[in-house]
Order: sequence, then structure tokens, then C-alpha cells
Amino acid sequence: MAPLIIDGTIVSAAVEVRTVERVAALAARGVTPGLAVVLVGDDPASRSYVNMKEKDCARIGIRSFDYRLGAQTGQDELDVLMRRLNADPDVHGILVQQPFPAHLDVEHVVAAVSPEKDVDGFHPENLGRLMRGLPGHRACTPWGVMRMLDHYGIDPRGKRAVVVGRSLLVGKPMGLMLLERDATVTWCHSRTADLAAVCREADILVAAIGRPRMIGPEHVKEGAVVIDVGINRTDEGMVGDVDFTAVAPKVCAITPVPGGVGPMTRAMLMSNTVDSAERTA
Repeated sequence: MAPLIIDGTIVSAAVEVRTVERVAALAARGVTPGLAVVLVGDDPASRSYVNMKEKDCARIGIRSFDYRLGAQTGQDELDVLMRRLNADPDVHGILVQQPFPAHLDVEHVVAAVSPEKDVDGFHPENLGRLMRGLPGHRACTPWGVMRMLDHYGIDPRGKRAVVVGRSLLVGKPMGLMLLERDATVTWCHSRTADLAAVCREADILVAAIGRPRMIGPEHVKEGAVVIDVGINRTDEGMVGDVDFTAVAPKVCAITPVPGGVGPMTRAMLMSNTVDSAERTA
């Protein structure tokens, strides 16, 4: 029996419909949500991603403030911009696109954004609020995964969840969000002994490691749900961290790449920006 394909394009469209409704409700109160997008340097993938986010804003009705800075932009100059955006009442969300040029301190830049406007959910305060189970902006990609599970009626409660990856962007917040929903969570990483055996314990397996097709059928138990967060550009095109063709026959549900988790990241960024505008209003 073919697995359920967890379609991120369908779920992101549903999130966007609701976001547009919320934008209209704010407009009736005289408020237009605003997102400032800051790109330092000219990384092609980052530039493409920022362009897509700006198109999302235009389609949804969010005002976009575009700041494209040279690769040699210094820390002090960026700090001045962050202070200005933090104080600007028309800006409800701030996104500083990663990766940054090597001379910039990632932690310094992330902490310079106001937690209330940190719609990426990376500020230490927002990560701390997630750890404590308090309201706050959630990291967009794992937050999007949770929306996908909800949309398809996949309840993490009581399930064994294994997250392969421990980054602050995806792996760590992903595990915390699953834990918050009463899953029993295991994080795996490059030093995990017998990775395949640990992964086979998972009812819900999330792959977020950035290695093309690393997760094969030997990593997956029969009937598991597999969420592939990986986006890897290869000579064959874009592929995930999961060997989709080999793994799909074993599982009950799986995300494709492309068309799985990817669209959810942008959808949740827009939703988080409207959250921020609603709190301000």
C-alpha cells in the first residue's frame, strides 16, 4: 500500500489562506503588518530565498522592507540598522537571512534583533521561551512541521520521535516542539553510535542533517512517519536527506523533496509576522 504523501504545498496554502484573513482583519483596524528582510552579501541561494519571501509578502498583503547590504558590511553598521528596525513601529518582523559573511558574529546578529520582532524564532529569549513552554515566536521550519502533522491528523502524543540533527535552526527546536506535544524524543547526530538502530525506534522520524539521501530503509521501521527537512542540491537536482524511493514502501506517511517541508518555512514566517502585528495592535 502506497504511503500518505504529506504535501507541504497543500498545507502551506491552507496556512496562507488563514494568514490573508488575519491581514484583512488588521487592515480593518488600520494596521499593515511589516517585515524587514536583511541580506548581507550576495549568496545566490540566499538571494533566491529572499526574493521568494518578498513575493510572499506582496501576495499576502504584508509590507516588505528590503535591505540588501554588501558582503563587507561591518558589525557596527549592521547594529545601527538593527536598532533602527527594532524602533520602527511599521516593522513588526525582522529577518536577517543566514548564512552571514564569515566576519560577522552570528550570535551577536541574532541577539541584536528584538525578541518581539524575531519572526525567525532564533533569538535566545524565544528559544528559552520554547524550552519553558511559554508563548513566543517559534522557529519557522520546525513550527511548519508541527502544522503539517496537525493537518494530516498525526498526533505525536505517546509516540517515539527521533530527530536526526541538532542545529539551532531545526534539530533542537524540532525536538522541543515534539516534546511539548508529549512525544518521547531522542536527538541523534554525527557521533550517535549505531544511528540506524536508534532511528528504527521512531514512530516519527525527522531528518535534518543536510546529507543527500543519508536515511535509507535500514533506518526506518515499518509504518513510521518520516519527515524530510533536507534540501540538498545535487547534479540530479534537489533531493532530501531521505532516500525517498527506497524508504517510501516501508512507511505510512512521508514528505517529498521538493514540495514537502520547504513551502512551510515561508508560510510560517508570514504567519509569525502577522502574530507580531496582532500583538502590537
